[in-house]
Amino acid sequence: MNTCIYEKGTEKYVEKETPIEILEKISKFKNILAEQILILGHHYQQDDIIQFADKTGDSFELSKFAAKEKDKKYIIFCGVHFMAETADILTSDDQIVILPDLAAGCSMADMASLEDVEVAYNFLTKDTKKKIIPITYINSTAEIKAFVGEKGGIVCTSSNAKKAIEWAFNRGEQIIFLPDQHLGRNTAYKMGISLEEMYLWDPKNIPSISLMEEINKKKIILWKGHCSVHMNFASEHVDLMRKKYPDVNIIVHPECRFEVVQKADISGSTSFIIKTIENAPAGTRWAIGTEHHLVNRLQKRFPDKIITTLAPFTCQCATMYRISPEILLKSLESLAEGKVINQVKVDEDIKKLSKLALERMLEL
Repeated sequence: MNTCIYEKGTEKYVEKETPIEILEKISKFKNILAEQILILGHHYQQDDIIQFADKTGDSFELSKFAAKEKDKKYIIFCGVHFMAETADILTSDDQIVILPDLAAGCSMADMASLEDVEVAYNFLTKDTKKKIIPITYINSTAEIKAFVGEKGGIVCTSSNAKKAIEWAFNRGEQIIFLPDQHLGRNTAYKMGISLEEMYLWDPKNIPSISLMEEINKKKIILWKGHCSVHMNFASEHVDLMRKKYPDVNIIVHPECRFEVVQKADISGSTSFIIKTIENAPAGTRWAIGTEHHLVNRLQKRFPDKIITTLAPFTCQCATMYRISPEILLKSLESLAEGKVINQVKVDEDIKKLSKLALERMLEL
């Protein structure tokens, strides 16, 4: 039954669809458009979205999948903006990528603007004979991926960051790692690079020229960016969890702070976390340091294991949550009417250079 809401300033009632009616309509339009659409759902999406996804996964996994589904004209990416950009870069010119809500962005990606990165790169390369190779995490804008592609660099995911760093050091003496400082620091440290060999570049506080000699001695320049979700996990949460549950296994995403990763038992990408829980013996206890929608889904999927979030409060990706059932329905209704709304289309020059950086990663 529809809910009646009084519209202020008028003498009429506006009928608002109930959550169940919205879900029923999504199902109906998905069936109508089945031959034309592919709905992708990132792991951090709410369950009301995931239930309609043709494929669930992390950002790069979903983009690669879309590129293979060449018969699907419309790619509806239930994720955030940089993910839809990556899908547009990798899919064919005949395919149209739609982000149901264009305001669904990524705070981490926004922490590295092209202008700031160009300033940093010019500063670092001005008075050095070292060859500097840029690496950007896939959680970055298409402009940053294009910049990295143009400068001989590479894109990485949390799964292959180690390989990307090895690749870069085979081609240069210094790396600038964008935009997530924590993934860069945690990966490099695990590879045997000391914290003293890393420098944190703050785009809001550019160092003086007098520090250039010191900076040139570093192996990795880390960009001062982070994931707003994974920054919520603190080392105290690890201590509290171990005190309460001595038998707990703690697994966290490498976007978490250095001290959290060091105190955890295991760290790895979203896919790694899922596989680890899948393969864990029944009855084992797990505290997971990542976005809570994924943790809740793992709880339901593996009732034979004791699974909880690492933090005592909810860690939610607020921008991802902008993709609501109402917004998804609007995208589907528009397509059924022959209209495309909220298309994400990357400029051809940016796409070409971004694809170059992505293809270098694929060659790994």
